[in-house]
Amino acid sequence: MTNPTNDSIELLVDLVQRDSVTPEDCGCQALIASRLEPLGFTIEWMNSGGVTNLWARRGTASPLMVFAGHTDVVPTGDANQWSSPPFSAEIIDGYLCGRGAADMKGGVAAFITAVERFVAQNDQHPGSIAVLLTSDEEGPAIHGTKVVIEKLTNRDEKIDYCIVGEPSSTTKFGDIIRNGRRGSLGAHISVHGTQGHVAYPHLADNPIHRAMPALSELTEVAWDKGDEHFPPTTLQISNFNAGTGATNVIPAIASIELNLRYSPAISIEHIQSSIESLFKRHNLNVTIEWKDSARPFITQQGTLCEALQSAIEKHTGSSASLDTGGGTSDGRFIAPTGAQVVEFGPINKTIHQIDERISCRDIETLSSIYEATLVTLLER
Repeated sequence: MTNPTNDSIELLVDLVQRDSVTPEDCGCQALIASRLEPLGFTIEWMNSGGVTNLWARRGTASPLMVFAGHTDVVPTGDANQWSSPPFSAEIIDGYLCGRGAADMKGGVAAFITAVERFVAQNDQHPGSIAVLLTSDEEGPAIHGTKVVIEKLTNRDEKIDYCIVGEPSSTTKFGDIIRNGRRGSLGAHISVHGTQGHVAYPHLADNPIHRAMPALSELTEVAWDKGDEHFPPTTLQISNFNAGTGATNVIPAIASIELNLRYSPAISIEHIQSSIESLFKRHNLNVTIEWKDSARPFITQQGTLCEALQSAIEKHTGSSASLDTGGGTSDGRFIAPTGAQVVEFGPINKTIHQIDERISCRDIETLSSIYEATLVTLLER
């Protein structure tokens, strides 16, 4: 392998300077396609619903190793609170600052330059390499990776290994590989009552009062104990809204938003039936709109995890732990295909924050780790 140069940083600067707030891409993927096509990658655009999706593949044989990620970023918040303009990509004290630097244009820049170096040294490599990018990860995630995977599945294009370049490192660079994620189930619950005057409560039915005992019981439910890979399932009420705007009116409806992050130790059907039964037991008139955002998945210790762990130890001296914590990622769309899927990238301490930043040194090391993983997987 050759040593990475500042190519990763130069590419990252270019990407961060494009204000691709979800679902915009602002030419990020076209820039990447222009670098991959001369290397022999076949470029396909799978755009959907105003979302930009790139599928670029080199080779037709198996195994197929995919680097996946997103070029969209979250809004900056008040730009005046940033130490430097959020899309200026200024390098300050060894850190590149800007929205999306860590989440996840840093990972994208690192795996693109890793692929470039690998192909330059291994023009006739076995297997195939692909890059999957979307501009709909930070948004609803309806027209992004999900659409690409559906199209690949329909034409029997099978992914063997996939690294999602999300910022997985926590305390120090290289400490965590996400090899799975919990499921995410949301619910919008409407508790129906009867509107009336607060001075005549016997003529009304207060849905707030009705809901409180049920919600109190709901928050005390011990759903499961988790398992060796996942923590126990948790439920959080994120919003409770009621009222007509007047202080002397009992409202007709109380609206509740809740979310469960659940492990494979429990089924989504069990969660739904348990919550519905609880409300019925409390004699509540409710309507529930469920949102199944993600099913849990895990990639067991095996070829991909071992290759990545070996590369991390070689280039950082650290032993990366396998972990399933955190939120959701687009890995949830790829894992059901049977692919081995992991997430590995830079430190996540500043993601979505004011002054988001990433260590320039870590980006160069990350690119070397990705390249070393390619060598292991495709030069076997």
